[in-house]
Amino acid sequence: MFFHGIPFRYLRLQYPVLSPRQSAGQKTAVQLSDRQHLIEQFGLEPIHLLEYWRNEYTLQDCLRACFAFGDVVLAFRELPLPIWQLSRHEVGVSALSLHRTRWIFILHPEYSEELRTMFPKVPIFALHYENGKFRSFSKRK
Repeated sequence: MFFHGIPFRYLRLQYPVLSPRQSAGQKTAVQLSDRQHLIEQFGLEPIHLLEYWRNEYTLQDCLRACFAFGDVVLAFRELPLPIWQLSRHEVGVSALSLHRTRWIFILHPEYSEELRTMFPKVPIFALHYENGKFRSFSKRK
């Protein structure tokens, strides 16, 4: 599985396709410098995703890192080619259709209704942070 954290306001703007070109004008000086480095290295700025690795980089690790970038985390089972390895647990793609989204994790339950209209068939999990872990608001029966 692959995970991408994004602020909800940017998800609204970029839906239905994530592309770094759409948000280039909203980046800080540090982000613009990183963007330039990636363009020099790969010829483009890729969408960054974290890759789940069982027993090494867990769901909790992915969620923790992704929520640092945004209040919505999108999960994908597969990604379009080509895929670039950006770091040990980070990959990149040139653009990403949100129709490929498998799961959505949110920290703000009030996003649920709007997300359900955007992603009617995708499970949405409202989470809260408790004792160092992300947990679902709903209780399993």
